[in-house]
Amino acid sequence: MMAVRMTGLAARAVSGIRQLSLFCAVGATAAAVHYAVVLTLVPLGLAALASNVVGFLTAFLVSFRGHNAWTFPAQPGRRRSAALHRFFRVAIAAFAVNETLFWALLRWTAMPYQLALALVLIVVAGGTFVASKFWAFADA
Repeated sequence: MMAVRMTGLAARAVSGIRQLSLFCAVGATAAAVHYAVVLTLVPLGLAALASNVVGFLTAFLVSFRGHNAWTFPAQPGRRRSAALHRFFRVAIAAFAVNETLFWALLRWTAMPYQLALALVLIVVAGGTFVASKFWAFADA
């Protein structure tokens, strides 16, 4: 049987699809944690926006560990502390967009907070991938 050899372009495409798939899996896990924390805290009496902060911080830990280990594994020359610092900056920027959009949807629509949060988490994920791939987890 003849082995199939991929061209450089095909190999990069497969690698990119794999990386995007891992990003989605880790991101979905972190988003589920974020979402679950908010849905747990709001019925306990914490305001939705405050619950969102707690959810974000909890999900950040899940997200960094997953992305650092699987999505964007460390290459020689990349310091974990530098990636953590840069990824935290990406996450804070994404969270600022998240919180602003979440607030706007809660303020100006009759949308239930659960649906508003789900929509916001999906919208913000794209920018997070790009910033993580090309800056936060980029090799030194």
